Amino acid sequence: MKDYKKTFIKVDDDLKTSIEIIHKSGHRIGLVVGKDTKLHGTVTDGDIRRALLKKIDMSESVLKIMNEKPTFSSKNVTSEEKINIMQERDILHIPILDSDGLVIGLDSIHDLLKKPIYDNPVVIMAGGFGKRLMPLTEDTPKPLLKVGTKPILETIISNFKELGFRNFYISLHYKADMIKDYFGNGSEQNISIYYLEEKKPMGTAGCLSLLPESLSNLPIILMNGDLITDLNFISLLENHHHSGSEATICVAEYDFQVPYGVLEVEENEVKSIAEKPVQKFFVNAGIYVLNKSILSNIEKNQYTDMPDVLAKKLSNNESINTFPIFEKWIDIGRISDYKKANEQLEES
Repeated sequence: MKDYKKTFIKVDDDLKTSIEIIHKSGHRIGLVVGKDTKLHGTVTDGDIRRALLKKIDMSESVLKIMNEKPTFSSKNVTSEEKINIMQERDILHIPILDSDGLVIGLDSIHDLLKKPIYDNPVVIMAGGFGKRLMPLTEDTPKPLLKVGTKPILETIISNFKELGFRNFYISLHYKADMIKDYFGNGSEQNISIYYLEEKKPMGTAGCLSLLPESLSNLPIILMNGDLITDLNFISLLENHHHSGSEATICVAEYDFQVPYGVLEVEENEVKSIAEKPVQKFFVNAGIYVLNKSILSNIEKNQYTDMPDVLAKKLSNNESINTFPIFEKWIDIGRISDYKKANEQLEES
């Protein structure tokens, strides 16, 4: 990996800086090094997501969550040996060190192996009316609104394709023909696109009842067609697999500042005062991974929302896995969101 130095995180960096380095490098790992590039530890995107779920403050030192004893190799080890090590230890990267423990490279199992192809069905919901984006959506369906030079839906599909996904199912209703005319069957992009046409709006899960019975048993990725995100869907699939859960829901952190001083009161006595405290929540990010077995819980051609399907699972004491997003995530529901997405693209 020629650009391994982009993954370097300094020993005095905080978690916020570490996230930025991991995200910008695109390698899903950061190498924590001293001034002499001696390896002190590693931090993966999985480590970051676990820290978010534990609500560890992002101003904390990277040393708080790094792996202090990472697996490493030397330049004399063959590619085959490195692949075997990574597969045995279920890791995706292996730092290459010299005899003094200085980093001289970083190998990825994806680089050493042929670029993988993912046959998982990717279902993108693109049938909404986009009423909150009027008048922009009066003549154009929301998924065809452009962020930068490309429609939102084209950006979503391109991101998946770059990662090796090739089987797409797009649910349609409002101005369906415009979307079908734009994308066709996907053959020009060497992918397959199938359309799930809703005669009436079917909610955020109803379209899944239109999937063919011959669908593979691989986990299904379901996402809203109005999202702009840099989420690594391979990491998401791997996390879902390791969770053993039937469903994974992606979550984004949402902060809300109470505009008043908040009092903790017990029996008319003030115990504490917090001036304009910030409350942090995890919100539904509109992206899911679902085992095919979930489809049996969705009635054919009925309006069904995914939160209702998952809530029923929870009421039956079934576990639902979560996957926190630290990458860019913009839900383009309003005109202000649409402007924000275009502004961020110009700045990047």
